[in-house]
Amino acid sequence: MALIFRQAWRMDLNEVWPPYLLRISSGDLELRLIRDDDLPALVELALGGIHDPDLMPFAFPWTDVPPAELPANFARHHWSVRAVFGPERFSLDFAVRVGGELVGTQGLTTHDFAVTRTGETGSWLARRHHGRGIGTRMRQAICAFAFDELGATEITSGAFVDNPASLGVSRKVGYRPNGIDRKVRRGALAEHQNLVLRPEDLVRGAPVEVVGAAELRRFLKLDAES
Repeated sequence: MALIFRQAWRMDLNEVWPPYLLRISSGDLELRLIRDDDLPALVELALGGIHDPDLMPFAFPWTDVPPAELPANFARHHWSVRAVFGPERFSLDFAVRVGGELVGTQGLTTHDFAVTRTGETGSWLARRHHGRGIGTRMRQAICAFAFDELGATEITSGAFVDNPASLGVSRKVGYRPNGIDRKVRRGALAEHQNLVLRPEDLVRGAPVEVVGAAELRRFLKLDAES
């Protein structure tokens, strides 16, 4: 009786979750989707300081929690984002490295992208890395990716009017003012400047190289043949 031997085969994580194949690079800057292995180092970066404690740059004040609560909150957030990731709604949250060193995160969030072709950028950078032009470079990279690889027709962002650093990055990248909202921040009124970027206004930086875009488009059903 003939014996049939089957070669052992195991799927790897990239096959289970194709978005993990995505890598965006520009010079020594690299963006890769956040994995569980990145969470401890990102938490340490956040606990080391992102902004002046007297100021709050985020619409959702996630850094205001006691330090002991931030690690679990941070993990819950990223796990919840991954749980609902799909064609109807997705958030690309990247760990950003410069020369191999982890410096912060860059995100692109959207819903109904196949129809709207718009998404919103958001990011944070460890305070010790401020002032090096990294924020501008990572925003240029994510916007070039969104326009060139995903077919976005506009990208939005925003910052409180008392956050000149973030607004300055947006100006350098080419965003234009798009109205002001009145928000509650730490129990007080704060004006929030909305911004919009279109492909023709993008101020590009160093050339951007992308790996895994085709797999992501298929996963999100953005290609006509999907």
